[in-house]
Amino acid sequence: MGDVQPLLRVEGVRKIYGTRVVTEALKGIDLEFGAGEFCAMTGPSGCGKTTLLNIVGLLDRPTTGRIVLKGVDTGPLEDAERTALRAETLGFIFQFHHLLMAFTATENVMMPLLSTHGRAAPWMRDRALELLEHVGLEDRSGYRVTDLSGGQQQRVAVARALVMRPDLVLADEPTGNLDSESGERVFELLRRANEEDGTGFLIVTHDEDIARRCDRIVRMVDGRVVDDERPTVM
Repeated sequence: MGDVQPLLRVEGVRKIYGTRVVTEALKGIDLEFGAGEFCAMTGPSGCGKTTLLNIVGLLDRPTTGRIVLKGVDTGPLEDAERTALRAETLGFIFQFHHLLMAFTATENVMMPLLSTHGRAAPWMRDRALELLEHVGLEDRSGYRVTDLSGGQQQRVAVARALVMRPDLVLADEPTGNLDSESGERVFELLRRANEEDGTGFLIVTHDEDIARRCDRIVRMVDGRVVDDERPTVM
């Protein structure tokens, strides 16, 4: 691979909360992620997984350390620059999908495009409908989110995360609130986007079965990375 630049570098990242009562949530994290990786992040509740995901996603800043995304040191960036880099590079999927309940599936998938471009255009709806077909919801495209099941809502969230063609999708317990069948379908959608489109995924999960089916597992305990392995798939 030579001198190929990693998509994401996490360098010495620490996160401290509080002043009188100090909590060190992250204790010096060093990680690299290449383009197109399909990686799980596991560990007990409270170990710092979501904190790290928020910092990697440029939703929060580290107390010390650096996040380098696509060769850009994000530390010196102003908020508007961070927002622009996040929009063009990252997608997000959460356990509680944060969809806009009064809007249709199509409108929810279009939201990142509208936020970036400022006004609706026909190609945005076409892109949203393409992705809803991709996740098996073409027949629900005009439904309001309130009329969809939990598994269907999470598939809308997957489509929304992919609409900007991100290099990396950060997924925080994306199947944790779903029954096993719906969770399996969402996982298969993530894997398909990875294999067919080369989209990278960093998936925070408590589900060891899902973790073992990823190409890489980063394990955290007490604010530190304690293991970084690549399971051998039989």
